Amino acid sequence: MSTAMIFVGLILSTILATASNSWLLAWLCLELNTLSILPFISKTKHPRAIEAATKYFLTQATTSCLLLLAGTSNAWLTGTWDMTQMSNKLTSTTMLIALTMKMGTVPTHFWLPEVLQGSTLLTALLISTWQKIAPMSLLFIMSNNIQPTFALTLGLLSTTFGGWGGMNQTQLRKMMAYSSIANMGWTVITLTHEPKASMINIFTYIILTTPTFLLMALTSTKTLQNMTTMWSTSPLATTTMALLLLSTAGLPPLTGFLPKLIIMNELVTQNLTPLATMTMMTSLLTLSFYLRTTYLTTLLNPPSSATSATKWRQKMTKNKTMILLPTATTSIFMMPALIP
Repeated sequence: MSTAMIFVGLILSTILATASNSWLLAWLCLELNTLSILPFISKTKHPRAIEAATKYFLTQATTSCLLLLAGTSNAWLTGTWDMTQMSNKLTSTTMLIALTMKMGTVPTHFWLPEVLQGSTLLTALLISTWQKIAPMSLLFIMSNNIQPTFALTLGLLSTTFGGWGGMNQTQLRKMMAYSSIANMGWTVITLTHEPKASMINIFTYIILTTPTFLLMALTSTKTLQNMTTMWSTSPLATTTMALLLLSTAGLPPLTGFLPKLIIMNELVTQNLTPLATMTMMTSLLTLSFYLRTTYLTTLLNPPSSATSATKWRQKMTKNKTMILLPTATTSIFMMPALIP
């Protein structure tokens, strides 16, 4: 009963934050949202979970201070708490830093890999997807007042460090965390020029990430070594996982390629072709560790010469796999339906 109430509070706080028009109300809803997710992170009685909850709390507390500082300063300068009245450069930049820190972008990304690694797979799913909706909605509202150069710099740094950080990871949750950082870079980089493209990118990422984490949870897969023996449990789940990873990497004609194509087109339209080229080059870093994971998932299957021990897993029934089939299919083959 208590878990259900906390989950309802998590959902309601996000909805109220996205629907608010005042920075004070948005700050209050984001605080409730933070307090609602903390019990899920610390639910596992393990030192890593407590450490992750502590790091998440300290980071979100810093974010709340910055957000309240920017909102209060803007209210003092303009006489209103309205989100659309962020004409001052200092307050708008401070608010951008606060909201991007809450989402996990460079240079305030340091908390995300450690928090995801200390959480369960389902809690990591919540942090990677649902927890980004509220701050992204607030960024969308104030997108007209964000400094373009600062947003472009944050986006390029996030795509670069997200790709570099994920290349050496053997833990899937940390790899997905760095993938999230890189994807947030794609979202922020076009926020000032075409905010609708940013929203398409973030929601496509959520659609892709949800079945990926759910498949990891169903197959008890947490490391790259576990991926090498995943085929023996469920060939259908393994094939779906490989396609989801390739789609998240942005390979055509899968779903993940669509938002990247829209963002590249917008950057070239705005005469930012050098920046678009650098962003595409940094996406190759992300592609490299996704291809590595896909190789371990599909090309190292029995009866090949796998040297790793088979992980004990529960039997994957057809019902469990069929539950994810609609979401996974949408995540992989949505692109033809979205192209005008």
